[in-house]
Amino acid sequence: MKKIAMQRCCTTPVLLRQYETSTDAVLRALGTEPVDIDGFGCCGFPLKNFNYEAYILSSAKNFSLAEREGLDVLTFCNGCYGSLKRANFSFKTNTLLQTVTRNRLKEQGLVYEGSLQIKHLLHFLYSDIGLEAISQAIKHEFENLNIATHYGCQILRPWEEVGLRQQRSPSFFDELVEITGAKSVEWNTKLDCCGAPVWGINNDLSRMLLEKKINNAKAAGAQLFCVACPFCQFQFDHVQNYLITKGQMEETLPTILYTQLLGLAMGLDDHSLGLEKNHMDISWIRDHIFKDQLPRSAIMGE
Repeated sequence: MKKIAMQRCCTTPVLLRQYETSTDAVLRALGTEPVDIDGFGCCGFPLKNFNYEAYILSSAKNFSLAEREGLDVLTFCNGCYGSLKRANFSFKTNTLLQTVTRNRLKEQGLVYEGSLQIKHLLHFLYSDIGLEAISQAIKHEFENLNIATHYGCQILRPWEEVGLRQQRSPSFFDELVEITGAKSVEWNTKLDCCGAPVWGINNDLSRMLLEKKINNAKAAGAQLFCVACPFCQFQFDHVQNYLITKGQMEETLPTILYTQLLGLAMGLDDHSLGLEKNHMDISWIRDHIFKDQLPRSAIMGE
């Protein structure tokens, strides 16, 4: 199996364990072994606006450990992805910062040459594994299921750091959703912020952004949000459920992690996917599974 170093988000072990288990299960089923490297720490995101050098060092330490194992780095968190990509970009383009970081790494017996690649789960699935290989792993397609894909902010921009040219009208997430048989609807606020970054700071603004997304997605016919970022999932699932219970939200729209959606289509076990751990009930999604479908490899006579 192909191996890749996992940069796990700090929040997922506590708040979103089902994202970790469903990601691991999907990757293994598709021939990739997620590797947890001893010594891997935080990507440094919380330090970025307080001590930039410490932030870069935090990411660079992980890079050096992965590079020593000959592995690229994969993350399923948009925040970690944006943070890691910026750190790598800064390390390679800022000579003074690179020197300082290398000296600090040397004190720990580490070195980073800058040879590895940093990949987001969606990019990895779309480009490295590929739609054709994923298609072969689909056992049950969805029927009559309309989904609003929410890309999240840091997976798309700034383009000079993340290296994504398709930032204004991206389609890779939509294609990944539709490989499951679900329909990805077109909606106007698709690329807008979900409001997660300001929850706890300005809750009224956060709720307003969330409501705008919900109303727009429902108007487009969506029955579910689909996300691939812990913070976006927390906003759409936990925060939305909290606002509902407090009577502060009328229009609602549940959410599903992409690895849960894909895992269902691949026929993976419930324990790994953890649908019951989501705050908003999405068990009804099973009613949209076309259960009589054979694996596509069998249909094609392979």
